[in-house]
Amino acid sequence: MKKSSIINPINFIASLAGSGFLPKAPGTWGSLFSLAIYLLLPAAWFELPAHFIFTGALLIICFFSVWISTLAEKNLGHDAPQIVIDEFCGFFVSVLFLPKGILVGIWAFILFRAFDIAKPLFVGKAQKLPRGWGVVADDIAAGLISNLILQVLVRVAPHFFAII
Repeated sequence: MKKSSIINPINFIASLAGSGFLPKAPGTWGSLFSLAIYLLLPAAWFELPAHFIFTGALLIICFFSVWISTLAEKNLGHDAPQIVIDEFCGFFVSVLFLPKGILVGIWAFILFRAFDIAKPLFVGKAQKLPRGWGVVADDIAAGLISNLILQVLVRVAPHFFAII
């Protein structure tokens, strides 16, 4: 078994069940996988008091992602495109403390991908951290920027997220 194959358990987890091995734009596939999971989760997880438990779980997932990304880099190479578990962390940071909704999820996906690809401000610098920290940190930074924008929009223009 090749260490770079999808069959390797570390690679399978780091690639979000193989979505990172799909052709063209693996980060987008990983983000779509994350959006799908978000849409399947109950809305109650994004409301008080459950969102504190959700936040704790996300923190644990992010640390796990750093660890698994570090291991996957040994198999796939430094910040290999197949490693997309970091997209999961970044996407869920982008929807943290926001009301759950289809349009919130879609806009979080769009903003997160834009900031993850463009790497403005501190996003690009975060990627330079060593090992799995750099793999995950830039996505968390992109998620934070996305979340800030969405927090403002939800408060200033809540109708923007209403389905007609």
